[in-house]
Amino acid sequence: MVADSDSNIAWHRVQLKKNRAELKALETARFTMGEIATSKRNGQTQKTIVELKRKIAQSERAIADHDKRTRRPLATDLQSLSNGSWSHWDAYTQQQRKSGQRSSGRG
Repeated sequence: MVADSDSNIAWHRVQLKKNRAELKALETARFTMGEIATSKRNGQTQKTIVELKRKIAQSERAIADHDKRTRRPLATDLQSLSNGSWSHWDAYTQQQRKSGQRSSGRG
């Protein structure tokens, strides 16, 4: 995994991993050991599962928003490239455009 320069996103990635593992453990235990429908713990377990799913969704949204803003498309087919925003990937700076300069990219 690539290190994140944004500490908030790094925190969300760690929380996402931790919450998914905890949710998996809870659901596995629930189906392995079974639960009695009238159990008080059943209600608490259900609340915990709902809360974990909410936290997972929140972290997934934060990470997806960050990735959408910062990552370039990995694929280079026409469809992938046409869906991306090219406004920040210009090879020429504003100054070069104004003066009409272009550096030759050919060796």
